[in-house]
Amino acid sequence: MSLSTAGPSGRATRGESDLFGHPRGLTFLFATEMWERFSYYGMRALLVLYMVKYLLLPGHAENVIGLGALRHVLESMFGPLGAQPFSSHIYGLYTGLVYLTPIFGGILADRVLGQHRTILLGAALMAIGHFMMAFEPLFLFALTVLILGNGAFKPNMSAQVGGLYAPGDPRRDRAYSIFYVGINVGAFLAPLVCGTLGEELGWHYGFTAAGVGMTIALAIYLYALPGLPPDELHKAMDSGREKQPLDRSERLGILALLALFVPTTLFWATYEQQGNTIALWADDYTDRTINLIVWAGQIPVTWFQAFNPFMIFAFTPFILALWKRQEETGREPSTVMKMAFGCFGVAAAYLILAAAAFSAGGGKASWLWLTAYFVVLTIGELYLSPVGLSLVTKVAPARAVSMMMGVWLATSFTGNFIGGYLGSFWSSMAKDSFFMMIAAIAALAGLVILAFVRPLKPMLRES
Repeated sequence: MSLSTAGPSGRATRGESDLFGHPRGLTFLFATEMWERFSYYGMRALLVLYMVKYLLLPGHAENVIGLGALRHVLESMFGPLGAQPFSSHIYGLYTGLVYLTPIFGGILADRVLGQHRTILLGAALMAIGHFMMAFEPLFLFALTVLILGNGAFKPNMSAQVGGLYAPGDPRRDRAYSIFYVGINVGAFLAPLVCGTLGEELGWHYGFTAAGVGMTIALAIYLYALPGLPPDELHKAMDSGREKQPLDRSERLGILALLALFVPTTLFWATYEQQGNTIALWADDYTDRTINLIVWAGQIPVTWFQAFNPFMIFAFTPFILALWKRQEETGREPSTVMKMAFGCFGVAAAYLILAAAAFSAGGGKASWLWLTAYFVVLTIGELYLSPVGLSLVTKVAPARAVSMMMGVWLATSFTGNFIGGYLGSFWSSMAKDSFFMMIAAIAALAGLVILAFVRPLKPMLRES
Protein backbone atom coordinates (compact mmCIF):
# COMPACT_ATOMS: atom_id res chain seq x y z
CA MET A 1 0.00 0.00 0.00
CA SER A 2 1.30 3.46 -0.90
CA LEU A 3 0.15 6.99 -0.27
CA SER A 4 -1.52 9.61 -2.43
CA THR A 5 -3.55 12.79 -2.24
CA ALA A 6 -5.98 14.34 -4.65
CA GLY A 7 -4.60 17.25 -6.60
CA PRO A 8 -6.55 20.42 -7.28
CA SER A 9 -8.11 18.87 -10.37
CA GLY A 10 -9.50 15.97 -8.36
CA ARG A 11 -6.98 13.55 -9.85
CA ALA A 12 -4.74 11.42 -7.68
CA THR A 13 -1.15 12.24 -6.94
CA ARG A 14 1.08 10.03 -4.84
CA GLY A 15 0.52 10.68 -1.16
CA GLU A 16 -2.26 9.24 0.93
CA SER A 17 -4.79 6.38 0.92
CA ASP A 18 -3.87 4.49 -2.23
CA LEU A 19 -4.55 0.77 -2.49
CA PHE A 20 -1.77 -1.37 -3.99
CA GLY A 21 -0.19 1.70 -5.57
CA HIS A 22 -3.38 2.99 -7.24
CA PRO A 23 -6.25 5.25 -6.13
CA ARG A 24 -9.00 3.47 -4.21
CA GLY A 25 -11.48 4.59 -6.85
CA LEU A 26 -9.90 2.15 -9.30
CA THR A 27 -11.00 -0.76 -7.09
CA PHE A 28 -14.65 0.35 -7.23
CA LEU A 29 -14.55 1.10 -10.95
CA PHE A 30 -12.93 -2.33 -11.46
CA ALA A 31 -15.76 -4.05 -9.54
CA THR A 32 -18.52 -2.05 -11.23
CA GLU A 33 -17.17 -2.82 -14.68
CA MET A 34 -16.65 -6.48 -13.78
CA TRP A 35 -20.32 -6.98 -12.91
CA GLU A 36 -21.51 -4.92 -15.88
CA ARG A 37 -19.42 -7.07 -18.21
CA PHE A 38 -20.75 -10.19 -16.44
CA SER A 39 -24.25 -9.10 -17.44
CA TYR A 40 -23.27 -8.18 -21.01
CA TYR A 41 -21.27 -11.29 -21.81
CA GLY A 42 -23.69 -13.55 -19.93
CA MET A 43 -26.50 -12.45 -22.22
CA ARG A 44 -24.24 -12.46 -25.30
CA ALA A 45 -23.11 -16.04 -24.64
CA LEU A 46 -26.72 -17.16 -25.04
CA LEU A 47 -27.96 -14.74 -27.71
CA VAL A 48 -27.16 -16.55 -30.97
CA LEU A 49 -27.89 -20.02 -29.58
CA TYR A 50 -31.18 -18.75 -28.11
CA MET A 51 -32.25 -17.35 -31.48
CA VAL A 52 -31.13 -20.29 -33.63
CA LYS A 53 -32.38 -23.05 -31.33
CA TYR A 54 -35.54 -21.45 -29.94
CA LEU A 55 -36.71 -17.92 -30.62
CA LEU A 56 -36.58 -17.88 -34.44
CA LEU A 57 -38.23 -21.29 -34.85
CA PRO A 58 -41.89 -21.58 -35.94
CA GLY A 59 -44.19 -21.33 -32.96
CA HIS A 60 -41.96 -18.83 -31.17
CA ALA A 61 -40.93 -16.19 -33.72
CA GLU A 62 -44.57 -15.16 -34.16
CA ASN A 63 -44.74 -14.12 -30.49
CA VAL A 64 -41.94 -11.54 -30.70
CA ILE A 65 -43.25 -8.01 -31.14
CA GLY A 66 -41.72 -6.33 -34.22
CA LEU A 67 -39.69 -9.34 -35.40
CA GLY A 68 -41.61 -9.69 -38.67
CA ALA A 69 -40.98 -6.06 -39.54
CA LEU A 70 -37.26 -6.40 -38.79
CA ARG A 71 -37.05 -9.54 -40.95
CA HIS A 72 -38.76 -7.67 -43.80
CA VAL A 73 -36.25 -4.81 -43.60
CA LEU A 74 -33.22 -7.11 -43.52
CA GLU A 75 -34.53 -9.38 -46.30
CA SER A 76 -35.16 -6.31 -48.49
CA MET A 77 -31.42 -5.59 -48.14
CA PHE A 78 -29.87 -9.08 -48.12
CA GLY A 79 -32.47 -11.41 -49.67
CA PRO A 80 -34.25 -14.34 -47.99
CA LEU A 81 -32.75 -15.23 -44.61
CA GLY A 82 -32.88 -18.54 -42.80
CA ALA A 83 -32.70 -18.76 -39.02
CA GLN A 84 -28.89 -18.71 -38.84
CA PRO A 85 -28.22 -15.77 -41.21
CA PHE A 86 -31.12 -13.84 -39.63
CA SER A 87 -29.73 -14.43 -36.13
CA SER A 88 -26.28 -13.36 -37.32
CA HIS A 89 -27.65 -10.05 -38.60
CA ILE A 90 -29.55 -9.43 -35.34
CA TYR A 91 -26.40 -10.27 -33.37
CA GLY A 92 -24.36 -7.90 -35.53
CA LEU A 93 -26.89 -5.09 -35.15
CA TYR A 94 -27.08 -5.50 -31.38
CA THR A 95 -23.36 -5.83 -30.69
CA GLY A 96 -22.73 -3.02 -33.16
CA LEU A 97 -25.27 -0.56 -31.77
CA VAL A 98 -24.09 -1.02 -28.18
CA TYR A 99 -20.84 0.53 -29.43
CA LEU A 100 -22.44 3.31 -31.52
CA THR A 101 -24.60 4.81 -28.79
CA PRO A 102 -21.54 5.59 -26.58
CA ILE A 103 -20.86 8.57 -28.86
CA PHE A 104 -24.16 10.09 -27.74
CA GLY A 105 -23.61 8.95 -24.15
CA GLY A 106 -20.26 10.74 -24.19
CA ILE A 107 -21.81 13.95 -25.54
CA LEU A 108 -24.59 13.73 -22.93
CA ALA A 109 -21.98 13.44 -20.16
CA ASP A 110 -19.59 16.10 -21.50
CA ARG A 111 -22.28 18.72 -22.12
CA VAL A 112 -25.38 18.01 -20.01
CA LEU A 113 -25.42 15.46 -17.18
CA GLY A 114 -21.79 14.82 -16.31
CA GLN A 115 -20.18 11.38 -16.14
CA HIS A 116 -21.60 10.30 -12.77
CA ARG A 117 -25.29 10.83 -13.52
CA THR A 118 -24.95 9.43 -17.04
CA ILE A 119 -23.39 6.23 -15.67
CA LEU A 120 -26.24 5.83 -13.17
CA LEU A 121 -28.81 6.29 -15.95
CA GLY A 122 -27.08 3.71 -18.14
CA ALA A 123 -26.72 1.14 -15.37
CA ALA A 124 -30.41 1.38 -14.47
CA LEU A 125 -31.48 0.98 -18.09
CA MET A 126 -29.26 -2.08 -18.57
CA ALA A 127 -30.58 -3.78 -15.43
CA ILE A 128 -34.14 -3.28 -16.71
CA GLY A 129 -33.20 -4.52 -20.19
CA HIS A 130 -31.65 -7.75 -18.93
CA PHE A 131 -34.75 -8.61 -16.91
CA MET A 132 -36.91 -7.84 -19.97
CA MET A 133 -34.97 -10.52 -21.90
CA ALA A 134 -36.71 -13.12 -19.74
CA PHE A 135 -39.98 -12.25 -21.53
CA GLU A 136 -40.13 -13.64 -25.08
CA PRO A 137 -42.45 -11.03 -26.70
CA LEU A 138 -40.24 -8.17 -25.42
CA PHE A 139 -37.05 -9.48 -27.06
CA LEU A 140 -36.49 -6.53 -29.44
CA PHE A 141 -37.56 -3.95 -26.82
CA ALA A 142 -35.10 -5.50 -24.36
CA LEU A 143 -32.26 -5.25 -26.87
CA THR A 144 -33.16 -1.59 -27.50
CA VAL A 145 -33.10 -0.72 -23.78
CA LEU A 146 -29.76 -2.54 -23.38
CA ILE A 147 -28.32 -0.62 -26.32
CA LEU A 148 -29.36 2.75 -24.87
CA GLY A 149 -28.13 1.85 -21.39
CA ASN A 150 -24.75 0.70 -22.64
CA GLY A 151 -24.39 3.93 -24.60
CA ALA A 152 -24.76 5.96 -21.43
CA PHE A 153 -22.59 3.69 -19.27
CA LYS A 154 -19.64 2.48 -21.32
CA PRO A 155 -17.72 5.60 -22.45
CA ASN A 156 -18.02 7.35 -19.12
CA MET A 157 -16.92 4.38 -17.03
CA SER A 158 -13.84 3.91 -19.24
CA ALA A 159 -13.04 7.64 -19.20
CA GLN A 160 -13.33 7.83 -15.41
CA VAL A 161 -10.37 5.49 -14.98
CA GLY A 162 -8.12 8.02 -16.71
CA GLY A 163 -9.67 10.77 -14.58
CA LEU A 164 -8.20 9.18 -11.44
CA TYR A 165 -4.66 10.13 -12.55
CA ALA A 166 -2.87 13.41 -13.14
CA PRO A 167 -1.52 14.13 -16.65
CA GLY A 168 1.74 12.27 -17.23
CA ASP A 169 1.20 9.84 -14.35
CA PRO A 170 3.01 6.64 -15.47
CA ARG A 171 0.48 4.50 -13.59
CA ARG A 172 -2.28 5.26 -16.11
CA ASP A 173 -1.37 2.57 -18.67
CA ARG A 174 -1.04 -0.03 -15.92
CA ALA A 175 -4.38 1.12 -14.50
CA TYR A 176 -6.12 0.41 -17.79
CA SER A 177 -4.55 -3.04 -17.94
CA ILE A 178 -5.85 -3.68 -14.39
CA PHE A 179 -9.27 -2.32 -15.40
CA TYR A 180 -9.20 -4.60 -18.45
CA VAL A 181 -8.65 -7.58 -16.17
CA GLY A 182 -11.84 -6.59 -14.33
CA ILE A 183 -13.71 -6.57 -17.61
CA ASN A 184 -12.52 -10.06 -18.35
CA VAL A 185 -13.10 -11.52 -14.89
CA GLY A 186 -16.76 -10.69 -15.50
CA ALA A 187 -16.61 -12.00 -19.04
CA PHE A 188 -15.01 -15.25 -17.79
CA LEU A 189 -17.64 -15.92 -15.14
CA ALA A 190 -20.57 -14.94 -17.37
CA PRO A 191 -20.68 -17.95 -19.76
CA LEU A 192 -20.06 -20.34 -16.86
CA VAL A 193 -22.98 -18.97 -14.82
CA CYS A 194 -25.44 -17.49 -17.33
CA GLY A 195 -24.52 -19.93 -20.10
CA THR A 196 -24.92 -22.99 -17.88
CA LEU A 197 -28.24 -21.74 -16.46
CA GLY A 198 -29.50 -20.95 -19.95
CA GLU A 199 -28.50 -24.27 -21.51
CA GLU A 200 -29.39 -26.53 -18.57
CA LEU A 201 -32.39 -24.90 -16.86
CA GLY A 202 -33.85 -22.64 -19.54
CA TRP A 203 -32.88 -19.59 -21.55
CA HIS A 204 -34.72 -17.15 -19.32
CA TYR A 205 -32.84 -18.25 -16.21
CA GLY A 206 -29.61 -17.23 -17.92
CA PHE A 207 -31.00 -13.83 -18.89
CA THR A 208 -32.28 -13.23 -15.35
CA ALA A 209 -28.82 -14.00 -13.93
CA ALA A 210 -27.41 -11.31 -16.25
CA GLY A 211 -29.95 -8.85 -14.81
CA VAL A 212 -28.85 -9.68 -11.25
CA GLY A 213 -25.21 -9.00 -12.24
CA MET A 214 -26.11 -5.57 -13.61
CA THR A 215 -28.03 -4.71 -10.45
CA ILE A 216 -24.93 -5.54 -8.38
CA ALA A 217 -22.86 -3.23 -10.63
CA LEU A 218 -25.32 -0.38 -10.03
CA ALA A 219 -25.20 -0.91 -6.26
CA ILE A 220 -21.38 -0.87 -6.18
CA TYR A 221 -21.19 2.38 -8.16
CA LEU A 222 -23.77 4.07 -5.93
CA TYR A 223 -21.70 3.08 -2.89
CA ALA A 224 -18.45 4.36 -4.45
CA LEU A 225 -19.83 7.61 -5.88
CA PRO A 226 -19.09 9.94 -2.93
CA GLY A 227 -15.38 9.04 -3.04
CA LEU A 228 -14.83 9.49 -6.79
CA PRO A 229 -13.25 12.70 -8.18
CA PRO A 230 -15.48 15.32 -9.86
CA ASP A 231 -16.32 14.54 -13.45
CA GLU A 232 -14.88 16.50 -16.36
CA LEU A 233 -18.03 18.57 -17.02
CA HIS A 234 -18.02 20.09 -13.54
CA LYS A 235 -14.27 20.70 -13.58
CA ALA A 236 -14.55 22.44 -16.96
CA MET A 237 -17.46 24.59 -15.74
CA ASP A 238 -15.55 25.58 -12.61
CA SER A 239 -12.55 26.68 -14.66
CA GLY A 240 -14.55 28.28 -17.50
CA ARG A 241 -12.93 25.99 -20.09
CA GLU A 242 -16.09 24.33 -21.42
CA LYS A 243 -16.66 26.98 -24.12
CA GLN A 244 -13.06 27.60 -25.15
CA PRO A 245 -12.08 26.40 -28.67
CA LEU A 246 -9.67 23.47 -29.05
CA ASP A 247 -6.02 24.41 -29.54
CA ARG A 248 -3.78 22.98 -32.29
CA SER A 249 -2.38 20.19 -30.13
CA GLU A 250 -5.86 19.04 -29.12
CA ARG A 251 -7.07 19.05 -32.74
CA LEU A 252 -4.06 16.97 -33.86
CA GLY A 253 -4.75 14.43 -31.13
CA ILE A 254 -8.35 14.03 -32.30
CA LEU A 255 -7.21 13.62 -35.93
CA ALA A 256 -4.75 10.90 -34.89
CA LEU A 257 -7.50 8.94 -33.15
CA LEU A 258 -9.80 9.27 -36.16
CA ALA A 259 -7.04 8.01 -38.47
CA LEU A 260 -6.90 4.76 -36.48
CA PHE A 261 -10.68 4.32 -36.67
CA VAL A 262 -10.86 2.27 -39.91
CA PRO A 263 -8.21 -0.37 -39.16
CA THR A 264 -9.48 -0.74 -35.59
CA THR A 265 -12.94 -1.32 -37.03
CA LEU A 266 -11.60 -4.20 -39.14
CA PHE A 267 -9.91 -5.65 -36.05
CA TRP A 268 -13.24 -5.79 -34.20
CA ALA A 269 -15.08 -7.21 -37.24
CA THR A 270 -12.77 -10.24 -37.10
CA TYR A 271 -12.34 -10.48 -33.33
CA GLU A 272 -16.08 -10.46 -32.62
CA GLN A 273 -16.68 -13.61 -34.65
CA GLN A 274 -16.01 -15.47 -31.40
CA GLY A 275 -19.50 -14.69 -30.12
CA ASN A 276 -21.10 -15.51 -33.47
CA THR A 277 -19.62 -18.01 -35.91
CA ILE A 278 -17.09 -19.37 -33.42
CA ALA A 279 -20.01 -20.38 -31.16
CA LEU A 280 -21.49 -22.26 -34.14
CA TRP A 281 -18.09 -23.84 -34.93
CA ALA A 282 -17.86 -25.03 -31.33
CA ASP A 283 -21.41 -26.42 -31.45
CA ASP A 284 -21.41 -28.14 -34.86
CA TYR A 285 -17.80 -28.74 -35.92
CA THR A 286 -15.85 -29.29 -32.69
CA ASP A 287 -15.34 -32.59 -30.91
CA ARG A 288 -15.95 -31.35 -27.37
CA THR A 289 -15.24 -34.69 -25.71
CA ILE A 290 -12.75 -34.49 -22.85
CA ASN A 291 -11.30 -37.36 -20.82
CA LEU A 292 -9.49 -36.47 -17.60
CA ILE A 293 -9.25 -40.13 -16.45
CA VAL A 294 -11.21 -39.35 -13.27
CA TRP A 295 -13.93 -37.64 -15.33
CA ALA A 296 -15.07 -37.73 -18.94
CA GLY A 297 -17.74 -35.73 -20.71
CA GLN A 298 -18.39 -32.93 -23.18
CA ILE A 299 -17.42 -29.29 -22.76
CA PRO A 300 -20.60 -27.14 -22.96
CA VAL A 301 -20.63 -24.85 -25.99
CA THR A 302 -21.00 -21.65 -23.97
CA TRP A 303 -17.95 -22.53 -21.84
CA PHE A 304 -15.67 -21.89 -24.79
CA GLN A 305 -16.61 -18.21 -24.52
CA ALA A 306 -14.98 -18.23 -21.08
CA PHE A 307 -11.61 -19.24 -22.56
CA ASN A 308 -10.74 -15.76 -23.88
CA PRO A 309 -11.49 -13.76 -20.70
CA PHE A 310 -9.70 -16.36 -18.55
CA MET A 311 -6.63 -16.03 -20.74
CA ILE A 312 -6.85 -12.24 -20.54
CA PHE A 313 -6.27 -12.16 -16.80
CA ALA A 314 -3.85 -15.10 -16.99
CA PHE A 315 -1.67 -13.52 -19.70
CA THR A 316 -1.86 -9.82 -18.70
CA PRO A 317 0.91 -10.00 -16.03
CA PHE A 318 3.29 -11.62 -18.52
CA ILE A 319 2.51 -9.08 -21.26
CA LEU A 320 3.05 -6.20 -18.81
CA ALA A 321 6.33 -7.74 -17.65
CA LEU A 322 7.45 -8.07 -21.27
CA TRP A 323 6.65 -4.42 -22.00
CA LYS A 324 8.45 -3.34 -18.82
CA ARG A 325 11.55 -5.28 -19.83
CA GLN A 326 11.40 -3.84 -23.35
CA GLU A 327 11.03 -0.34 -21.88
CA GLU A 328 14.17 -0.84 -19.75
CA THR A 329 16.15 -1.89 -22.83
CA GLY A 330 14.67 0.83 -25.05
CA ARG A 331 12.92 -1.68 -27.32
CA GLU A 332 9.29 -1.29 -26.27
CA PRO A 333 7.08 -0.89 -29.38
CA SER A 334 5.14 2.33 -29.79
CA THR A 335 1.41 2.33 -29.07
CA VAL A 336 0.56 2.22 -32.77
CA MET A 337 3.04 -0.60 -33.40
CA LYS A 338 1.47 -2.61 -30.58
CA MET A 339 -1.91 -2.17 -32.23
CA ALA A 340 -0.54 -3.49 -35.53
CA PHE A 341 0.85 -6.54 -33.72
CA GLY A 342 -2.60 -7.08 -32.23
CA CYS A 343 -4.18 -7.28 -35.68
CA PHE A 344 -1.55 -9.74 -36.90
CA GLY A 345 -2.18 -11.88 -33.82
CA VAL A 346 -5.89 -12.13 -34.66
CA ALA A 347 -5.01 -13.05 -38.26
CA ALA A 348 -2.79 -15.86 -36.97
CA ALA A 349 -5.61 -17.11 -34.73
CA TYR A 350 -7.96 -17.54 -37.68
CA LEU A 351 -5.26 -19.28 -39.68
CA ILE A 352 -5.19 -21.86 -36.88
CA LEU A 353 -8.92 -22.49 -37.34
CA ALA A 354 -8.50 -22.63 -41.11
CA ALA A 355 -5.93 -25.39 -40.55
CA ALA A 356 -8.34 -27.13 -38.16
CA ALA A 357 -11.17 -27.03 -40.70
CA PHE A 358 -8.90 -28.29 -43.48
CA SER A 359 -7.52 -31.15 -41.38
CA ALA A 360 -11.00 -32.21 -40.21
CA GLY A 361 -12.13 -32.60 -43.82
CA GLY A 362 -15.79 -31.88 -43.09
CA GLY A 363 -15.77 -33.81 -39.80
CA LYS A 364 -15.26 -32.51 -36.28
CA ALA A 365 -11.97 -30.99 -35.14
CA SER A 366 -10.50 -31.46 -31.66
CA TRP A 367 -11.35 -28.82 -29.06
CA LEU A 368 -7.59 -28.29 -28.69
CA TRP A 369 -7.60 -26.41 -32.01
CA LEU A 370 -10.15 -24.00 -30.55
CA THR A 371 -8.01 -23.62 -27.42
CA ALA A 372 -4.98 -22.71 -29.56
CA TYR A 373 -7.15 -20.19 -31.43
CA PHE A 374 -8.12 -18.48 -28.17
CA VAL A 375 -4.51 -18.34 -26.94
CA VAL A 376 -3.31 -16.46 -30.03
CA LEU A 377 -6.47 -14.32 -30.28
CA THR A 378 -6.07 -13.22 -26.65
CA ILE A 379 -2.46 -12.12 -27.12
CA GLY A 380 -3.56 -10.08 -30.13
CA GLU A 381 -6.36 -8.48 -28.12
CA LEU A 382 -4.00 -7.48 -25.29
CA TYR A 383 -1.82 -5.64 -27.79
CA LEU A 384 -4.72 -3.53 -29.08
CA SER A 385 -7.76 -3.13 -26.84
CA PRO A 386 -6.47 -1.81 -23.45
CA VAL A 387 -3.74 0.13 -25.26
CA GLY A 388 -6.42 1.91 -27.28
CA LEU A 389 -8.43 2.87 -24.19
CA SER A 390 -5.38 4.36 -22.51
CA LEU A 391 -4.40 6.18 -25.70
CA VAL A 392 -7.76 7.99 -25.85
CA THR A 393 -7.44 9.41 -22.32
CA LYS A 394 -3.86 10.54 -23.01
CA VAL A 395 -4.54 12.18 -26.38
CA ALA A 396 -8.14 13.45 -26.28
CA PRO A 397 -8.87 16.92 -24.79
CA ALA A 398 -10.03 16.49 -21.16
CA ARG A 399 -13.30 18.37 -21.73
CA ALA A 400 -14.18 16.04 -24.65
CA VAL A 401 -12.74 12.79 -23.31
CA SER A 402 -16.10 11.01 -22.85
CA MET A 403 -17.19 11.90 -26.37
CA MET A 404 -13.87 10.75 -27.85
CA MET A 405 -14.05 7.55 -25.81
CA GLY A 406 -17.49 7.06 -27.36
CA VAL A 407 -16.05 7.66 -30.82
CA TRP A 408 -13.28 5.15 -30.12
CA LEU A 409 -15.79 2.57 -28.87
CA ALA A 410 -17.79 3.18 -32.06
CA THR A 411 -15.08 1.25 -33.90
CA SER A 412 -16.77 -1.74 -32.30
CA PHE A 413 -20.12 -0.59 -33.75
CA THR A 414 -18.87 -0.57 -37.31
CA GLY A 415 -16.75 -3.63 -36.60
CA ASN A 416 -19.67 -5.63 -35.18
CA PHE A 417 -21.94 -4.53 -38.01
CA ILE A 418 -19.38 -5.70 -40.56
CA GLY A 419 -18.77 -8.79 -38.45
CA GLY A 420 -22.47 -9.67 -38.55
CA TYR A 421 -22.43 -9.31 -42.32
CA LEU A 422 -19.34 -11.51 -42.58
CA GLY A 423 -21.00 -14.06 -40.31
CA SER A 424 -23.93 -14.38 -42.72
CA PHE A 425 -21.55 -16.18 -45.12
CA TRP A 426 -20.95 -18.97 -42.58
CA SER A 427 -23.66 -21.28 -43.89
CA SER A 428 -22.70 -20.90 -47.57
CA MET A 429 -18.88 -21.09 -47.43
CA ALA A 430 -16.47 -23.92 -46.77
CA LYS A 431 -15.25 -23.42 -43.23
CA ASP A 432 -11.53 -23.29 -44.09
CA SER A 433 -12.27 -20.66 -46.75
CA PHE A 434 -14.37 -18.65 -44.28
CA PHE A 435 -11.56 -18.57 -41.71
CA MET A 436 -9.01 -17.64 -44.38
CA MET A 437 -11.22 -14.70 -45.37
CA ILE A 438 -11.41 -13.48 -41.75
CA ALA A 439 -7.63 -13.87 -41.34
CA ALA A 440 -6.98 -11.82 -44.48
CA ILE A 441 -9.17 -8.96 -43.21
CA ALA A 442 -7.33 -8.89 -39.85
CA ALA A 443 -3.95 -8.88 -41.61
CA LEU A 444 -5.10 -6.00 -43.82
CA ALA A 445 -5.99 -4.00 -40.70
CA GLY A 446 -2.48 -4.60 -39.34
CA LEU A 447 -0.87 -3.42 -42.57
CA VAL A 448 -2.96 -0.21 -42.57
CA ILE A 449 -1.91 0.55 -38.98
CA LEU A 450 1.74 -0.09 -39.88
CA ALA A 451 1.43 2.48 -42.65
CA PHE A 452 0.33 5.02 -40.00
CA VAL A 453 3.24 4.47 -37.58
CA ARG A 454 5.51 7.26 -38.83
CA PRO A 455 2.87 9.89 -39.78
CA LEU A 456 1.06 9.62 -36.43
CA LYS A 457 4.06 9.58 -34.10
CA PRO A 458 4.29 13.37 -33.59
CA MET A 459 0.50 13.72 -33.42
CA LEU A 460 0.12 11.21 -30.57
CA ARG A 461 2.57 13.01 -28.24
CA GLU A 462 3.58 9.72 -26.61
CA SER A 463 5.63 9.97 -23.46
